[in-house]
Amino acid sequence: MIKLFVMDVDGTMTDGAVYLDGSGGEFKRFDVRDGLGISMLIHSGVETAIISGRFSDVTGRRAGELGISDIFQGVKDKLAVLRELAERKCLAPEEVAYIGDDVNDCSCILWAGRGFAPSDARPETREAADIVLRSPGGYGAVREAVEHVLELNRNGFFK
Repeated sequence: MIKLFVMDVDGTMTDGAVYLDGSGGEFKRFDVRDGLGISMLIHSGVETAIISGRFSDVTGRRAGELGISDIFQGVKDKLAVLRELAERKCLAPEEVAYIGDDVNDCSCILWAGRGFAPSDARPETREAADIVLRSPGGYGAVREAVEHVLELNRNGFFK
C-alpha cells in the first residue's frame, strides 16, 4: 500500500516552462485535473509531498492551496531528502510513490516502491520508472499517477 506520494514540480506538475516578467515575478501553469487528483489522494489518506530542485514562491502557493503536507524546494540531493522524509514518517520504500521527469529524479524513482515518469520525461527517467504515463508533465501526468496509486491501494495491484 502506498502511504506517501512525492512529486517533482517543473516538468511533472507543470509543463516545465517558467515565465518571468520584468518585475521579478514568476508564472507557472498547473493542471486543475492534477490538483483534483492530489485532493482525492489526500482524502483517501495518502500523504503528499513535493521535492523540487528549484525554489519558487509559486510552487509554495500551489502546494498550500492543495494541502500538500511537506514541501522541499531548492534541493540538490533529492534522494537524501526523500529517504529522510520516509524515515521520519516510518515508511519503507515500498510505501512510497515518486513521480519525476528528469535525471535528478532517477534515484528517487528507483528507490521508491512505485516510480512514475510523464510521457515526455527524459529517456533515462522513463527507463528508471515502473510506469511511464500516457500524459505529459503539466497535462494530467500527476492525475494519471494518482489514479494508479488509488487503484493499487484499493485492489493491491495496478491495472
